[in-house]
Amino acid sequence: MAHFTVNQEDAFHDTLPLFSLTVEDSHAAAVHGDSDTQTAVQHVLCIHNGLSVFDHQEGFYTRLTVEDNVSFYHKWYGCRVPLPEILVQFDLQSCAGQTLQQCSVSDMRRIYFAKCYMSGGRAMVFREPVHGVDIKTMNTFLNMLHKLKEEAVPVLVLVSNMEHAILLGDAAYKLNPNGLQEVETQEETSSEPEHTGAPAAANLFKIPAKVGDKVILFDPPEIDYIESRDGKAVIVINEESYTMDSTLAEAEKKLEVYGFYRCHRSYIVNLQKVREIITWSKNAYSLRMDNKMQSTIPLSRTKLQDIQDKFSLR
Repeated sequence: MAHFTVNQEDAFHDTLPLFSLTVEDSHAAAVHGDSDTQTAVQHVLCIHNGLSVFDHQEGFYTRLTVEDNVSFYHKWYGCRVPLPEILVQFDLQSCAGQTLQQCSVSDMRRIYFAKCYMSGGRAMVFREPVHGVDIKTMNTFLNMLHKLKEEAVPVLVLVSNMEHAILLGDAAYKLNPNGLQEVETQEETSSEPEHTGAPAAANLFKIPAKVGDKVILFDPPEIDYIESRDGKAVIVINEESYTMDSTLAEAEKKLEVYGFYRCHRSYIVNLQKVREIITWSKNAYSLRMDNKMQSTIPLSRTKLQDIQDKFSLR
């Protein structure tokens, strides 16, 4: 297991509260925080805890090919996995002969993942590993996480996107000025009330949300999804967020008749705006939304069959 601690002498930054987090072997924990908070945590982990944080800013030899770079670090770290297997594992075989100057952002990120994996650390910390990458690269990182768990390596992931925190971590946390708070990500159980039959006709035609002292009314079709933040339901429309004066459970009851679906304990999606169902691994799924940000929303394993039925995919 690995212990990640920020004590009184470490808390040099106003945005960094005191906290202690233990990650067991074969587990990954994801911590959600803004950029300043991540920088402060990275400083503490590197300086005071002696851990390396892989923030995909480490230097590579840009004039050499992908294979040459990977081969160099393969020898440097004494990696026991054969080099060809590493290239395939990180989906680098198709660009192995290209120089790094010819590689895309996603290609570079997979090279970085390969380097991290070959380093063989006893505990690994990643900062924003899947921000701005394609689906293939995100899948590569998830596969690497799976292998690290099989090898009993504890992993900490720092992210600024709550969807990524839920997707990547066995446990997800939110780090704010009040400290470290765990985000509920457990699968729904049968103890929750089941909805039987078709919902009754809706009485609401506008959904209220607060912005300062004002109340804004939204048409349900405008809404991309609703997520739970600190016990409140938050409407998300493209890049904008608006807080509802209700819980997610209350919002679910109001919006079911408009085609909204509780796809995860912390999320309700507008089914009309679901573009794609993504399978990351055997037990990890997401919904890609048809909005400006192409948001990816976690889909609980227990909800997969239900949503496939809703879209007549079975």
